[in-house]
Amino acid sequence: MAHPLPPLSLLETRILGVLVEKEHTVPDTYPLSLNALLAGCNQKTSRDPVIDASEADLLEALDTLRSHTLIIESSGSRVTRYGHNVGRVLQVPSQSVALLATLMLRGPQTAAELRANSERLHKFADVSSVEAFLAELAERSAGGLVVELPRAPGARENRWAHLLSGMPEIPASAPGGHTGTPRDPLLADRVARLEDEVATLRKQLARLYEVLGETPDPAA
Repeated sequence: MAHPLPPLSLLETRILGVLVEKEHTVPDTYPLSLNALLAGCNQKTSRDPVIDASEADLLEALDTLRSHTLIIESSGSRVTRYGHNVGRVLQVPSQSVALLATLMLRGPQTAAELRANSERLHKFADVSSVEAFLAELAERSAGGLVVELPRAPGARENRWAHLLSGMPEIPASAPGGHTGTPRDPLLADRVARLEDEVATLRKQLARLYEVLGETPDPAA
C-alpha cells in the first residue's frame, strides 16, 4: 500500500511517532503495551504540542491506523502489544521514517533541528544529508510526505512539516502575507504601548495648538 492516505489526526500521527521512537530507544519493551503507548503519547518532554489523550481516544485512533495497516498488533501472554508499519506502508527507508517520526512528535523543524532531534532514531552524517532525505520525501511520485514552509519573519532557516495530517496552516505573516503584528508576544505588547503613547501625544499636541490658536503644521 502506498501513500496517499486520508489525513491522519494529531493523535494518530503521535501514535506512529511514539512507536517509531520507542522501537529505537526502548527496544526491550517494543512492541508497546497500551499503557506504555498512552504514556508515550501524553509525554510532557520532546513533544509539541503536549496532549492529554484518554485510553478511549487511543483505542479509537488505533482502529483507524489498523484500517490503514499502519500498526501491527501482537498478542503476548497477557497483553496486546502494538508496533508500527510506517516504512512498509509509505514505502520509505528507515532514515525517512526517523525524520517523519521526529516531525510527528515535535512539529515543524529546520533541517538542523531535525538532525539533532532524530539522533536517537538515526544518526545523520550532516545537515545536508537530512536535507537530501527531506527533498526525496517532498518530491515522491506517490505523493509528497513533507513540505518546506515559508521562512518565518526573523528566522534564518526554513522549517519542514509532515503532510500526513494534510497541508499545515501557513502563518499569514509568512512571505506573501502580512499581519502587521509581531510574532513575539513581548514585542507585540511593547509596540501596542508605544502606539498608545503616540496617540496620546498627538491628542495633547492638538489641544496645545487649539489653546495657542495656531494651525498645526501638516509636515510635523
